[in-house]
Amino acid sequence: MSGLRRAGNAVRTAALLGLLTALIIVVGGYLAGTTGVLLATVVSLGLNAYLYFNSDKLALRSMAARPVSPQQAPELYAVVAELAQRAGQPMPRIYVSPVAQPNAFATGRNPEHAAVAVTDGILRILNRRELRAVLGHELAHVYNRDILTSSVAAGLAGIVTMLANLAIFLPFGSSDDEDAPNPLVTLLTVLLAPFAAGLIQLAVSRRREYAADDDGAELSGDPLALASALAKISRGTAALPLPAEAGVATQSHLMIANPLSRHGIAALFSTHPPMESRIQRLQLKAREPAAA
Repeated sequence: MSGLRRAGNAVRTAALLGLLTALIIVVGGYLAGTTGVLLATVVSLGLNAYLYFNSDKLALRSMAARPVSPQQAPELYAVVAELAQRAGQPMPRIYVSPVAQPNAFATGRNPEHAAVAVTDGILRILNRRELRAVLGHELAHVYNRDILTSSVAAGLAGIVTMLANLAIFLPFGSSDDEDAPNPLVTLLTVLLAPFAAGLIQLAVSRRREYAADDDGAELSGDPLALASALAKISRGTAALPLPAEAGVATQSHLMIANPLSRHGIAALFSTHPPMESRIQRLQLKAREPAAA
């Protein structure tokens, strides 16, 4: 990815996070004034700090991933080591999950504390070239500090949701207080603020996936291999969706493909762009002179 495009992504992400911050100020000020905003912010920042420093452990635990040694997975280690050396970055820890669904994810707050995990399912269906392209995508997430971005977005969205939910328990709209907030506005705040926060968080996550596709394709030098891998992974996740358990659902945004069912209203809020769009973009990228 060029420096100009990387800067553009950073600006757009900062703008989206700024909108989340504005929602916190508006909702918190409306519901509980400055005190409510400060209290919710302190609590949420504490939780966000915990998630930031422990996100790798939570993600790996949710997929029952186990560490593997170079002797246990020599080909996997060789591919990751080659890509990390090509990027001039430290070697991440490598994990394998016993899940039959084909998927992969990276976690860790920076390249020095990174981990890359693949499932048994993905090792069975991808050839070496495709696996290398997928691992390039995951390493791009690490090098772009995407875990930090998603953690901040999730934490800020959580603050908005927490503040909006306070409206259920606070005595708004009493008849003896002419300055009390309108109950209808309070109801709309409860319903729409978390929805808006979720949409902004969703936009951050989807843009991040497109950027990782681009950067991963450049790191591996093989956008068509990533496109082929995504097509196989898409068919595999559709055939073997994971149950929407709390642990898996909260970590699903880290996966290279949405591991949950694509049916129902939840599909409207997928943290991943449409797979067809990702594949098409990679195929177009392969036709560019720089990718030849």
